Amino acid sequence: MWSCLLFIITFYGINCEPETVRDNFDYFSYGNEESILKNLDLHAPKDEIVLRPQEVKDWPQQSLNVGQITAVSINSLGQPVIFHRAERVWDESTFNESNVYQNLDKGPIIEDTILVLDPHTGSVLHSWGAYAFYMPHGLTVDHHDNVWVTDVAKHQVFKFTPSNHKYPSLTIGEAFTAGYPYRRRVLLCMPTSVAVATTGEIFVADGYCNNQILKFNAAGTLLFAIPSFSDTLTLNLPHSVTLLEQLDIVCVADRENMRIVCPKAGLKSYIKMLEPATIIEDPTLGRVFAVASHGDIIYAVNGPTSQNIAIRGFTVNALYGNILDTWEPSTGFSNPHSIAVTKNGSHLYVTEIGPNKIWKFELTDVYDKK
Repeated sequence: MWSCLLFIITFYGINCEPETVRDNFDYFSYGNEESILKNLDLHAPKDEIVLRPQEVKDWPQQSLNVGQITAVSINSLGQPVIFHRAERVWDESTFNESNVYQNLDKGPIIEDTILVLDPHTGSVLHSWGAYAFYMPHGLTVDHHDNVWVTDVAKHQVFKFTPSNHKYPSLTIGEAFTAGYPYRRRVLLCMPTSVAVATTGEIFVADGYCNNQILKFNAAGTLLFAIPSFSDTLTLNLPHSVTLLEQLDIVCVADRENMRIVCPKAGLKSYIKMLEPATIIEDPTLGRVFAVASHGDIIYAVNGPTSQNIAIRGFTVNALYGNILDTWEPSTGFSNPHSIAVTKNGSHLYVTEIGPNKIWKFELTDVYDKK
């Protein structure tokens, strides 16, 4: 029975738009933001520790001279690892109506696209990824320092081990072939993000066209899709994923639905996957571009949505689905695209694709605990 349930997949279409900074006036207005915020309880009880991201000034200490920074993750040494597009830009001519990449004649990006940064100074410690990618999007460093990346132009996910950054040890999808995943032939369509469990299971946000989360075993065999064919849940451009293993949920930046969705991940129990997903919705969220997590806390960033919705970060309680805090750097965000939190929960990083920038924040206790 489960084999039937797990492999019958419903797919939804989406009109993919370029990842340039979009006009903020083409989305509906929720009304005056100040009046909305007055009616929201954005604070946790006094006995709950809420760590607020505080901007680390003058970091990085020198300009990185990179393109659009589409992703950031943290390795086991606490070093931020970023994925950037160099001179490559996604615009209206990058893909056709069938989601086929139109700039093959340009070849792969000739510069190193993956940079490992010093967490103290922001300087580049080492780099790799030249002549490998066409349109970088997602990057995740797993618990064993394997690096997982998504290339939306190639419609593929790649796993690189720490000892071999030249040839991937695992590839999901077929190069430059957009399609739907099946048991015997797994095709992806502009995958956006990857999350990897400590047990090896792989969660892929598939992505701009198929609007689903795919779960694979450690060998890359497709197990099932979220939502399933019988699920009433629908996603509209799952742009980022994060795993909260202790809660057995995978949380998704459901971008065009302007919410965070947390269905069961099926790491501990397949039966509980039938339970409804936790849905985090709020008038101030806007288009959620990225999510990261530490413990039971989700950190998220939105992007340009409308005049009345501020671009900023959110701290969310994953257990109860309530916003605990909002935050931003002193000069504000413009177009954030990814977020990552260190393993020890002391710092987080946010990257933008216009301007091409990475921010570092220190997570500090906002309440006096005396």
